[in-house]
Amino acid sequence: MAIKILGMGCPNCNKLEKNVREAVKEAGIDVTIEKVEDLKEIMKYGVMKTPALVVNEEVKAVGKVLKVNEIKKYL
Repeated sequence: MAIKILGMGCPNCNKLEKNVREAVKEAGIDVTIEKVEDLKEIMKYGVMKTPALVVNEEVKAVGKVLKVNEIKKYL
């Protein structure tokens, strides 16, 4: 499984990354986590508002910081 956090380093983007890492840790699964900060790469996903969560190349959430339990639903 591959997870990408799309965002250019804003506080909400950093919070989403923290929550993703916590959700993965709690779930105890093997996941690749990547932070994408390049605007051109972010736009390839059709995302116009960050942060965004991408799981296995599918955009799951845009423009909000998901809580740990919300992220676990996508794992």
